[in-house]
Amino acid sequence: MSRKTKTVMYGLLCVLAIPFVFPTWWMVTSSVKPVSEVFRFPPSLIPTHVDVSAYRQVFEAQPFAQQYLNSMYIAIVCTIGTLAVSSLAGYAFARIRFRGQNALFLLVLTGLLVPSEVTIVPLFQMFQRWHMIDTHWPLILVPIFGAPSVLATFIMRQFFIALPAELEEAGRIDGLGRLGLYWKVALPLSRPALGAVSIFTFLHSWNLYLEPIVFLSTPSKFTLPQALTQFVDAYGGPAWNVQLSAATLTAIPVLAVFVVAQRQFIEGLAHTGLKG
Repeated sequence: MSRKTKTVMYGLLCVLAIPFVFPTWWMVTSSVKPVSEVFRFPPSLIPTHVDVSAYRQVFEAQPFAQQYLNSMYIAIVCTIGTLAVSSLAGYAFARIRFRGQNALFLLVLTGLLVPSEVTIVPLFQMFQRWHMIDTHWPLILVPIFGAPSVLATFIMRQFFIALPAELEEAGRIDGLGRLGLYWKVALPLSRPALGAVSIFTFLHSWNLYLEPIVFLSTPSKFTLPQALTQFVDAYGGPAWNVQLSAATLTAIPVLAVFVVAQRQFIEGLAHTGLKG
C-alpha cells in the first residue's frame, strides 16, 4: 500500500471517528465548564474558563466514593463468577456428549431472547422471599446466572469446539480426567475467549441500571449508573456540570479495561467465530 493511499485512509478514518469521539470530548470538557457555558451554541470545544469545583461537588453531594467502590467490586465479582460458570458450561456443551445435548443448549440460548424487563418482577419477588432486597446479592447473582452468562457460555462453547481434539487425546494419555483436561488443557488455551467474555461481562455489570433501581434503596449501596441520576440542583433539575463530572469519572474504568484488553477482545471474537 502506497504512502498516499495510507494517508487518505487514515484521514477518512479520522473523519469517521469524529461522531464517536466528539460526545466523549464534550463530556470531559463540559465537566470543567461553568453551567452557563455547558449548553452554549455553537458548543465550545475548549473551555474558556476551567472550573474543577464540580468534581469536588460530586463527592460532597452523596457518598460517591462508596458508590464507585460498589460498582467496582460488583463488576469484578460478576466477571470472575461468569468466567467460572460459562467456561465450565461451554466446555461441557462442546466436549461431553449426552442425550438431549443440542436441545438443552437451545433451551439455554433462549435466555438471550427474554428481555430483562419481563423477568424483573418475578426476580424481585424471589429475592424478597430470600430477604436480599437492598443488598448487592441480586446484582451479583442475576448476571452470573442470567443472560450475560448465556452469551458467555455460547462464546466459550464455540471456542472449545474449535480446539483440536488431539490436544485432549494427549492429555488422556498422561492420565488426565475430564476435569483435568478442562483445567490443564482447554482453559489455558482459551485466553482469547476469556478476554472477550471478561470485557462483555465487566461492561454489562458496570452499566447495569434497571436492576439497581429496583433492588436498591439506600444511597450508600447505590451503583454508579443509579448514582448519576441523583445529582440535582436546588430546584430539582439536573446539575449538569456535576453530572458530567461524575460521568467522566465513571467512564475511566471502562476505557481502561478496553484499552488494556482490546487485543484479547479482538482475538476472542475472531477465534470464537461461528464455527460448529
